Amino acid sequence: MSQHVLDQFMFVALPYVCLFTFFLMTVYRYRMQSFSYSSLSSQFLENKHHFWAVVPFHYGILVITAGHFLAFLIPRSVLAWNRVPLRLYLLEISALAFGILTLIGLIGVIVRRFSSSKVRMVTTPTDWILFAMLLVQTVSGVSIALFYPWGSSWFATNMSPYLWSIMKLDPNVTFVAAMPWLIKLHVVLAFLTIGFFPFTRLVHVLVIPNPYLWRKPQVVRWYGNMKKK
Repeated sequence: MSQHVLDQFMFVALPYVCLFTFFLMTVYRYRMQSFSYSSLSSQFLENKHHFWAVVPFHYGILVITAGHFLAFLIPRSVLAWNRVPLRLYLLEISALAFGILTLIGLIGVIVRRFSSSKVRMVTTPTDWILFAMLLVQTVSGVSIALFYPWGSSWFATNMSPYLWSIMKLDPNVTFVAAMPWLIKLHVVLAFLTIGFFPFTRLVHVLVIPNPYLWRKPQVVRWYGNMKKK
């Protein structure tokens, strides 16, 4: 398979398949399985580790996602902001910090799933696939920030036009064809995650407001004599 054909598959065919799956299955799940439109939280099984893993993960991933979304919507404003070196440094350092925060929280979530037998019992194969995808996506994102700096600028000049071409049904892969393989992996995995979204716990982000960001750890009390007489 030539590089041109591979690029057409990864950056033209795959995005549309993933986006179509996302919209179709998200609506279907909401209409047919509305009860499952939650994170199916296992907090009642183990709370302390849950809180200190999930909260950093949510704060980190929400900020990073918002940053990508803004760079997609207003690339010229991002480039104007980056004209001042100090502001560019602050933006890049902040993005890296929240990326690392996301990674720390995600690792905590995964460790909790492995270490707690009760939580492990309610973890489905779909959950493990999702965790693997998010872990690779987060590690690749942090690696890109370290090895290919000034991402806010080249995202605005290359990725934003490519994504807009996808939205306009006129895909132009020239913006991403020359990108390093690590960035291509990050882009492809992002589309795969979007396509996998309706089949996972991720649907709970569509439930507004999300209480994970501000609620305190919940204490579960068991009443009654737990010892056998």
